[in-house]
Amino acid sequence: MIKGHSRSIARRHALAASLTAALALAAGAALAQDKPVELKFAHWLPATHPLAKLGFEPWAKSVEAASKGSIKVTIYPAQQLGKAPNHYDMARDGIADVTWANPGYQAERFPIFGVSELPFLFSNPAGGSKSLDAWYRSGYAAKEMKDVHFCFAHIHIGALHSKKPITDPAQIKGMKIRPAHGTMAQYVTLLGGTSVQVSAPESRDALEKGVADAITFPWHSILTFGIDKVVKYHTDMRLYAATFAWTMNPGTYAKLSASQKKVIDEHCSNEWAARVGRDWGNDEDSGQDKLAKTPGHTIVKVTDGQLNAWRKAAEPLTEAWLKKPNNSGIDAKEALESFRKTLKANNAAY
Repeated sequence: MIKGHSRSIARRHALAASLTAALALAAGAALAQDKPVELKFAHWLPATHPLAKLGFEPWAKSVEAASKGSIKVTIYPAQQLGKAPNHYDMARDGIADVTWANPGYQAERFPIFGVSELPFLFSNPAGGSKSLDAWYRSGYAAKEMKDVHFCFAHIHIGALHSKKPITDPAQIKGMKIRPAHGTMAQYVTLLGGTSVQVSAPESRDALEKGVADAITFPWHSILTFGIDKVVKYHTDMRLYAATFAWTMNPGTYAKLSASQKKVIDEHCSNEWAARVGRDWGNDEDSGQDKLAKTPGHTIVKVTDGQLNAWRKAAEPLTEAWLKKPNNSGIDAKEALESFRKTLKANNAAY
């Protein structure tokens, strides 16, 4: 009896193993049969920018590997397919299949997403990216970015870099400043300065020619874009975050096979948002130490009292934001509170 029972168990195990192998072969065959797809991925940074090496290229390679080569991602850097402010519309219109967009380049267009641009919210890029993406994809992206396939959102944190040392918000009066996005432009205006609207690739030229006196920018990109040649003072505070969305053409996504969609879904995730935010954000933050060690550059420290003055000066921006998203059919106060709770939960509140 025992021997017969053992043989029966062995047969069942063999049958289960055969079924598992058959399913695996079928899945492999399904993947092999997927129609090859080439995704055009457009961004506006230099091809050598750290985010290209830490975000765009690893993502593309991972998509290709996960799809067993049925999805090929071709990257178009440096505004090859369109100007920096147009990248959201490029995904919508199919000029590119995937784009890296800065919604803040089109002020007022994405008021819900714009909460992430308020000053002094984020303490670190990894938790900040995870928080923004989780909060926005929970329902807001479907309302505000419904004409694209939302992939994920992430941030970098930036500071004020200038031709003279700045410690007090009153010093902004009369200055010409290139802001990172629409909310920073409003802050500059609120403080009595003039906003100079140019994209990141055009910023050095504006500073060099005296069109701008200062810039809000992440730390390492000051070096990447050569802006360290024209500004020498760097105010040490987590002034703002620039916030980004990876967006996809909905028609492109719809045409993918079920297994290819699964690959994209796994790469348009909160995990990837946190990963890109961490890897790029940490690299950007490393620029502060490099600038501190660069001859002729000064890291300008601010006291707690001075930081509080900057925070207080920014309060009208929050009040203004609370009035904007109501037009989108959401409770702005509730949205801001839930966002702040998400930041605290991820140890990312400044």
